[in-house]
Amino acid sequence: MSTPHVVVVMGVAGTGKTTIGPLLAARFGVPYAEGDDFHPEANIRKMSAGHPLDDADRWPWLDAIGAWAHGRAGLGGVVSSSALKRSYRDRLRAAAPGVVFVHLTGDRALVEERMSHRQGHFMPTALLDSQFATLEPLQPDEAGVAVSVAGSPEEITARAVKALEGLPHPAV
Repeated sequence: MSTPHVVVVMGVAGTGKTTIGPLLAARFGVPYAEGDDFHPEANIRKMSAGHPLDDADRWPWLDAIGAWAHGRAGLGGVVSSSALKRSYRDRLRAAAPGVVFVHLTGDRALVEERMSHRQGHFMPTALLDSQFATLEPLQPDEAGVAVSVAGSPEEITARAVKALEGLPHPAV
């Protein structure tokens, strides 16, 4: 029997991390964790006041996600996190060396169009531009796959599952 991956679903805002993450977890029969739930109270207060987080704010958040991923090693799990920078992914890998990434990708027009249909969620275009400017796509030496967000959530999930099946299974 193969060991399930611990998967981080990553990408800019509006790519569907919170939609695809639970679908992937259900397909693999493992738990899903919403990355936003790992933010410390100070981050929530800062964002609620309309102030963007900086890297120093993100470290405790990434450490909490990394601790969850570490605890799922050998068991499998799916967690969402924008993980836009290589340094963020490196931090997650330091905590959970076997983690793999599913980078949800789409061009700006598609992502903006999707964002316009979200209920109860608002993000200004300027922030989307900032997210794309910050994004450092997965590099060839990073365990993970890029998956287009074109199509339905079920189609995206199927592509992600197929791509993940091509990765080596983690050693425990």
